[in-house]
Parts: sequence; C-alpha cells; structure tokens
Amino acid sequence: MVFFSSACLALFLAQAPVAEPPQQTAATAKQQPARPQPAVASAGLALQVALDHAGFSPGTIDGSVGASTKKALDAYKKANGGDPPAVEPTTRYAITEADAAGPFEPQMPAELPDQANLPALSYKTLLEALAERYHATPALLQRLNPGVQFVAGDEITVPNVPPMVIPAPEPPKPARPEPTGTSGRSSAPAAPPKPDVVVTVTKSTSALTVTDASGTIIMYAPVTTGSEHDPLPIGEWKVNGVALNPPFRYNPELFWDADPTHTKAVLKPGPNNPVGLVWIDLSKEHYGIHGAPEPSTIGKTASHGCVRLTNWDALKLAGLVKPGTKVVFTP
Repeated sequence: MVFFSSACLALFLAQAPVAEPPQQTAATAKQQPARPQPAVASAGLALQVALDHAGFSPGTIDGSVGASTKKALDAYKKANGGDPPAVEPTTRYAITEADAAGPFEPQMPAELPDQANLPALSYKTLLEALAERYHATPALLQRLNPGVQFVAGDEITVPNVPPMVIPAPEPPKPARPEPTGTSGRSSAPAAPPKPDVVVTVTKSTSALTVTDASGTIIMYAPVTTGSEHDPLPIGEWKVNGVALNPPFRYNPELFWDADPTHTKAVLKPGPNNPVGLVWIDLSKEHYGIHGAPEPSTIGKTASHGCVRLTNWDALKLAGLVKPGTKVVFTP
C-alpha cells in the first residue's frame, strides 16, 4: 500500500490528467443501468464476525446484536477480560457454476416419512447454501448485496468467516476389514491424537463450551437444549463416536409428538437432515449433540432432548472431541 502526505497527494492530483466523462443520453442510460453497490457493514455485523473469529460463536450472523450475540460477548469478556480483536467484517466471493448446480430440493416435504423418499436432504436454494457456508441468514446476504440475483458469475459480499465445508457422507462400514497390502497394515499416516477436552452444556444459558486441560475455553457456541417433554439429562456422559453427514433413523416411538400413523424411516444425509451435518453420539441412550437444518432457531426453540448447534458449530465441535471425551450437562 502506498501512502501520500497531504502536500504530495494534492500535487499528484493537480498534475494528473483529467479525462472528460462521456456524454450520457437517455438511451445509453437505459443500456447501462447503475450497478448496485454492496451495503456497508454494520457495527453488529463487525462484532459478530469478530466473535466468530475468536471462537465464541454468536450463532447465525444476521448483522444485529441479539441475545445470542450478547451472551457470546459476555462469555468472551469473562474469559479474556475485554472485547474480541476487530477483523475486516466482510469479504468478496464469486459464485461458481458448481455452486449454482446444487443439487437443491426446493419442495421439502414437511413430514419426516415423506422426506425419507428424497435422494438427499439438500438445501432448498442456492441462497440458503451460500448463507450457511458463511454462517449467515439469507436475509443478511440479500441486504449486503442489493439487486444481486445470486447466480453463477455474481460476485457477492459475505461475512469474513471461515467458510463451512460440507463433509462427504461416511461410507458404510464393511462386514470385515479389507486388505491394505501384503503386510496387512495401511500405509496412510496416522492422524495426530486429539488432546483431551471437556464439553459443558449449560441449560440456563443455552450455551456449550469446550475447555482444554488448563481450563481455557477453546470454543463457545449457542445451543438448543431439550424441552418440558424431553428435558436435558443433567449429569456426566461420554462421547461414543462421531458421524459426519449422517443419515437419520426416524423412530416415531421416541417422539412424544409424533403422528400415530408414522412408521420408522431412514432419511438420507444432507444439511437439511433433522440432525444436520453431524451426530455426536453420547453414552446416554438415544441422546447426542448434533447439527440442525434451521440455524436461525438455535437457542430459541426446544428440541427432543438432544443438544442442537448450527451445522458449522457442530462441525467445529466434531473436530475437537473423540470417543471418551467427557460431556457435562448442567442446569
């Protein structure tokens, strides 16, 4: 970046040739409509992006300072003694042909047994897919990009956060181990072991924290925890395992509000699957920590006893835990 003193800048501007603007007629004005300018990022958006970068998720980024953002800010201040470092709130992204190709499922059935007939629980629209990739609401993307149609080739303004990447569905496990070579051992390098952490879910604040061995918070996120009919099971549990982009096995017998005519069904993987992109299985039978198809509802609605996060927060959590990780549910 080049910096000029005020005197040098004035001299530069005085000596620079000035091109005469072309004359514009009514006809050319119609042919060349004014290109909409991206909206200026708000203070609320800047705070939400800063919290996201700092590991204290505000949940869905909508540009406002709502309850989840205030809780995340309070948690950050309590843990760190000040505000999160400021970062550039937005960046630019060019929509690709692959983005626009989907697949999409614009007519998502309301009933779970009907959803089981779909080949995948995909996004409804490209706008929904782009919004979730950048941890935002579709309405925020529309406000940041007035007049944009959200089609391949459009360059759009998005929140400056690590984009969420959808993991591939896990293949079914073989009935017996497949041979990996003459030695019977895989030549792939082993992944480094994950450090021990503790996951704590607090019902009163609708928040999840992950702490390392020193007690330092390395992740904070808003969650939805149970309901009057399916309360959060207070106590200590352990992680059994993690499934990425899993199918959902619907058993109406486990849902107090299920339609009595419903039967068991298996729903295909996808971001709009009832458990989203992650299922973290717990030692408490039928309970887990998982993603969600509607990120804007996290922290605001009830669940069927399990703990729900946004898909991007659930994916981050999945990268921190392992079988045996301690999970504490507190009032």
